[in-house]
Amino acid sequence: MGKRQTISFTRPPRIVSGMSVVGTKEGEGPLGKYFDSIETDPKFGEKTFEKGEATMFERAIVGAIDKAGLKKFDIEALLAGDLLNQCVSSSYVARGLSMPFLGLYNACSTMTEALALGSVLVDGGHFKRVACLTGSHFATAERQYRYPLEYGCQRPPYAQWTVTASGCSILASEGEGPIVANAVIGRVVDYGINDLNNMGAAMAAAAADTICAAFDDTGMDERDFDAIFTGDLGRLGAEIMRDLCRERGLELGQRYSDCGEMMYSRQQKCYCGGSGAGCSAAVLNSFILSKMKSGEYKRVLLLATGALMSPTTSYQGETIPSISHGVILEA
Repeated sequence: MGKRQTISFTRPPRIVSGMSVVGTKEGEGPLGKYFDSIETDPKFGEKTFEKGEATMFERAIVGAIDKAGLKKFDIEALLAGDLLNQCVSSSYVARGLSMPFLGLYNACSTMTEALALGSVLVDGGHFKRVACLTGSHFATAERQYRYPLEYGCQRPPYAQWTVTASGCSILASEGEGPIVANAVIGRVVDYGINDLNNMGAAMAAAAADTICAAFDDTGMDERDFDAIFTGDLGRLGAEIMRDLCRERGLELGQRYSDCGEMMYSRQQKCYCGGSGAGCSAAVLNSFILSKMKSGEYKRVLLLATGALMSPTTSYQGETIPSISHGVILEA
């Protein structure tokens, strides 16, 4: 019998606002009408892609604060992370905000990690309002983890397209919005994949492990949720996730979707779909919150997924350990 991985909050925080900022390609996808801001300039008005990513992050948090009817000084802590070395996008944004900052890194599962830790801080009475922020940028991630865009490297069909997107959620002890009822802390799982392009397959086992932990700990199953989302497994990873859950007696059916698979249409030729920390962050703070606000979704399980490799370990032939943190949201 494993250790309990799920936190049940006694004073669950509310997501009082969410903001999503995306690039042109994401805005042209199936979810385009849900995003708050679509930027046509991939550098977001800056001289480099990296500075542009930081600007995108800033727009997300400032927009979320404005939508909540708050001021910057109302936010008592910022929990943020990104995919770049030393989390520089998040750190540079925090530099200009003058608020307590917790820098996080769990790759593409950083959004649910931030929501879990932020909820602990609010539920415990330590803070009244915190901001949870993350994102990713196609050009910066490709340069760091694979090849610079100028190289023109050909991709295998199972590859994914790193989304240019950022999402920010404001958690508060009071206000209107869905509650974070539970958080599920994931375990590191290694599926034996060492191909940098095959992120979906690498992360699928971690997502299946976390969803099983959530069901075991809470006594719920797939029928108790209106929708279940993984972060960015893409088409291949989502199929593997379904198979792994099926082996454990879970049939996810039509309730389950993957944010990476939802992000782009097949006509956009993004291989197996989207990936990146901004994938689940943008979908949560646009599509999912919209559906919960309208009453279409009453209870949602979101399982963001992250591949915990570095360029160095990958080039040395190491396999890719992965993790998935989950949050249960209730309207």
